Amino acid sequence: MFNKREQSDARPPAPESRKAESSQKQAPNAHAASSRTAVIGPSIQIDGTLRGDEDLVIEGRVKGAVELKQHSVTIGQQGDVQADIHAHTIFVDGNMDGHLIASERVVIRQSARIKGTIVSPRVSLEDGARFNGSIDMDPDSEALDKVFAAGKSASRHGAAAPDKPAAKPNGQPAGGNPKASDNAAPKA
Repeated sequence: MFNKREQSDARPPAPESRKAESSQKQAPNAHAASSRTAVIGPSIQIDGTLRGDEDLVIEGRVKGAVELKQHSVTIGQQGDVQADIHAHTIFVDGNMDGHLIASERVVIRQSARIKGTIVSPRVSLEDGARFNGSIDMDPDSEALDKVFAAGKSASRHGAAAPDKPAAKPNGQPAGGNPKASDNAAPKA
């Protein structure tokens, strides 16, 4: 109360300590800090193929292809897209004409207007969304395999290894019928 000068001296370090605290909170989540989102604004029009290593929000016009296979693509309410989109996750609020192929999921929101094909293991359509086309939710879909072959081939073929065992050095299939291999090899 009597030491107003001391109180005012104590206040300025508080914001600095808050900054340090906030940076410490962000440090453990390095992925969130390093992830970025690109935005195509409402006045932007792009014709061609978009590729990148970050999430994308489209509020403008895009014609062609969008390939962000490890990231999410969001078509905002002002977005108008005539393209094929290949992404990890796709959210649609605006207009879309083309193929939506997502390795994880596609979310069609209430304001969305879509004409085309959706291929993804998980799809949700909100009440009020307009959709004209087809949906393929088979996680083993050929379309998913073709688009995401590099990322999924290792995991799928690795999981399939027990079903198709490698051949033994003597030409017999590994893990094959033991009786058949017993007949082919002399017993000791």
